[in-house]
Amino acid sequence: MPGGRLTQQERQQIALGLADGLAYAEIARRLDRPTSTITREVLRNGGPTAYRADLAHRATERRAHRRRQAAPRGPGVPGQTHGRDAEAVREYEETFTTLLMQQGLPKMTSRVLVSLYTTDAGSLTASELVQHLQVSPASISKAVTFLEGQGLIRRERDEGRRERYVADDDVWYQGMIAAARSHAQLAETARHGVSLLGPDTPAATRLENIARFVDFVGESMIRAAEQARDVLHTKTATTSGGTAEPPSDH
Repeated sequence: MPGGRLTQQERQQIALGLADGLAYAEIARRLDRPTSTITREVLRNGGPTAYRADLAHRATERRAHRRRQAAPRGPGVPGQTHGRDAEAVREYEETFTTLLMQQGLPKMTSRVLVSLYTTDAGSLTASELVQHLQVSPASISKAVTFLEGQGLIRRERDEGRRERYVADDDVWYQGMIAAARSHAQLAETARHGVSLLGPDTPAATRLENIARFVDFVGESMIRAAEQARDVLHTKTATTSGGTAEPPSDH
């Protein structure tokens, strides 16, 4: 399987494959490339309906030029440590970003979240994110506001009173609980429709089934999140401080 960047000819083949309605996996097979490479390429360049090979190629060249201009990093931006391959890390961040975009997160929001996940410090300031991602402060602010609203990150102050954004293990728990609350609101709204439309109507039956389904999913999410947090905290305590009592069954 070839490595390196996509060529202009390969991008033309991607465009032709999309026009023929081929799946990403089939295009990747024909080019002998990983499916993730094709997925990332298409999503970051307009999506399957707007992808153009020439524009995608020029955009990639511009991004590479900006990265060369941005190096070396400023003193306030966490660099790569432990002998990591900076290019491999960048490719991983792009793959992770593409995955989050496929799951519905906006592109900039995904980039910010991946940056937080992959930094050794465990947190970043707004200025560090601006420099790392080479975007405007307004873009970072908008993404951070969205992520905080979803319970996926939290804010804290460091010793210099700078605001830092953190995505730690407990944030995942809080995010799952926030999602469960959203399910509960959906169930409540559906049941309001049941009383409004009449309990014996087909529409009301449909809404009641929606409410019952999301109730069950939401309650299951809360139970799973609490169990996972108990297990993870127990493992952490065992690793850092000797033995720990096994968690009780729920």
